[in-house]
Amino acid sequence: MHFDYNEEQQLLADSVQRFLAKDYDFEARKQILRSPEGWSPQVWATMAEMGLMSLPVSTEYDGFGGGAVDMMAAMESMGEALVVEPYLATVGLGARLVQRAGSEAQKKAILPPVVEGKLKLAFAHTEKGARYNLAKVGATAKAAGGGWEVSGEKVVVLGAPAADRLVVSANAPKGLSLFLVERTAASVSSYVTLDSQRAGDVVLKGAKAELLGAEGAALSVIEEAVDFATALVCAEAVGAMKYACEATLEYLKTRKQFGVHIGAFQALQHRMVDMYVALEQARSMACLACSKVDNPASAADRARSVSAAKIKIAENARLISQEAVQLHGGMGMTDELKVSHSFRRLTMVAQRFGDAEHHLARFAALDGKAG
Repeated sequence: MHFDYNEEQQLLADSVQRFLAKDYDFEARKQILRSPEGWSPQVWATMAEMGLMSLPVSTEYDGFGGGAVDMMAAMESMGEALVVEPYLATVGLGARLVQRAGSEAQKKAILPPVVEGKLKLAFAHTEKGARYNLAKVGATAKAAGGGWEVSGEKVVVLGAPAADRLVVSANAPKGLSLFLVERTAASVSSYVTLDSQRAGDVVLKGAKAELLGAEGAALSVIEEAVDFATALVCAEAVGAMKYACEATLEYLKTRKQFGVHIGAFQALQHRMVDMYVALEQARSMACLACSKVDNPASAADRARSVSAAKIKIAENARLISQEAVQLHGGMGMTDELKVSHSFRRLTMVAQRFGDAEHHLARFAALDGKAG
């Protein structure tokens, strides 16, 4: 698939890369991870100043009015730098849901502060036992006092500890619906995921909530937003794969055994070539996924393309991350080496929003309907 950024997209890509290279190197990231928050408010503010929060937000709400393709370069750069700030949770999921489902008043109240970097969101949807089934929700909502009350438990909510507001899925009398809940109205735990991001379990006990969109009409909105976020994760994975390939190639050029650089060994050269082939395959599939979520022929066309991309991304993430660690030898597993952190990020990416097995089943089901 042939794909080139336009001038605006390339300028943004260059500015994001320069910023992350200068202010978000591996040592700076270590300092951020050791902070109580686990992310940097200063980095977040800079990201907002650069316009990263505005990329997918409509121009009516102070945004850029772009799509996943416009976000690809930024996501790739963030993947390469292993950024831990809650960008995907806020912009890729929370803001997407508000923009797709919210009323005009809700959009005006939420999206401009998101663009300014003053409001962070998280999507509280996943529950125990649901696996990757987006329709399986046990949380409930009932009308109360002119508003709503939501009760239930959500697990592994990415970005929840940092969020100001939560977008929560729950079953109302008319079916699956979305609700806005203040972070302070929920009990949110905080823990570090395998790839050093912050997530939390959310417990809601009659939490006051505001209906987001039409009651009972949430499933299609959730499916679209998760496909959008999955495409962004594919682009993020490309960045992490790129770093793993480049770091491994550099190591092969400098590490010596038996008096020669190990990169001179043909067997290792072949493995390195396989890594770069996998990287280019992943980049092509990420481009496909992002273009399809922006301009799908249908919901099924979008879902099919995203699942195809996620299958290849998951497979190639595993190949590249494992090869990178193995070719670095024992030191490839140490915390002191960034390649081990890339391994963890790619491991999580392969699982996020559905692993290869899940997307193979979804792709087959959609392909069968198309046939």
